[in-house]
Amino acid sequence: MTSFLTHRARVHDARLPIYRRHSALRTCLTRFAPYGLRATYHHLTLSARIPRRLEDDPAALVRAVEELHEARELWRTRADEFEARRRAQKWAGRRAVPEPRPWWLRGWVREDGPPRAWYDDPNRHPSLRLPDYVRRRNALLDGAELPGCPACGDEGPPELQSTGHGRVELCGRCGWAPSPCPCEREHRLVPVAPRGWSEIWRRTHLGDDGPPTGRPGPGAES
Repeated sequence: MTSFLTHRARVHDARLPIYRRHSALRTCLTRFAPYGLRATYHHLTLSARIPRRLEDDPAALVRAVEELHEARELWRTRADEFEARRRAQKWAGRRAVPEPRPWWLRGWVREDGPPRAWYDDPNRHPSLRLPDYVRRRNALLDGAELPGCPACGDEGPPELQSTGHGRVELCGRCGWAPSPCPCEREHRLVPVAPRGWSEIWRRTHLGDDGPPTGRPGPGAES
C-alpha cells in the first residue's frame, strides 16, 4: 500500500494530469482526514479555494495537500508518543486504554472517527484550518481549559438537530456533539443541506468563479 507521502508527492507533480493529482489528494484523505473524508475534502475545497474547473488553479491542490500534511505531522507526533506509552503500559500489564482517551480514538461512528455529524452532514465541520483543529484538540487532551465548543471554539448556544431517535444538541457552528450521546444510542443526523459525495467531489457547492453557493459552509471565511 502506498503511503500518504507518496500521494502527497503526486499532488505536487505538475507533470501528471490534473485529474490524477486530484485523485492523489483523495487518496491522502483516506490516510488522514480529521473531519472524516467527505467533510475534510469539503473543508479543503473552501480553505484551499479549489475551483470547480481544476485546471483554472492547479496550485489549489498543493495548498490543500500541504494544509492536510501540516495537520498530519502534528497528529503523528502525538500519536507516536501515545503508541510508545501504550507499548510500555502493555508490557507492564496495563491493557485498558487510560482516560482521557486521545481525541483521535473517539467518535460516534467508530473508535477512530470524528463525530457522527460530520459524516451525516459534511457541510457541518469546524471552520478552523486543519492544523489549528489538531492543536486545539491536543491542547484539550493536555488539560487546557479552552472556551466554547471542543472542536471549533464557538461559544454560541447549541442547536437541536433531528435524528432517527428524536433530537440532540449540537454545536450551532460546526455540528459537534458529545460522544457518545448521553442516551448511549447512535443517532443518524438529518443534514441541513443534503448533498451526496459525488456532488461534494465535483464541488457543486462552489460557484463557477469559486465562492460557495447557497448556504455558506463552514470554512467559507478561510
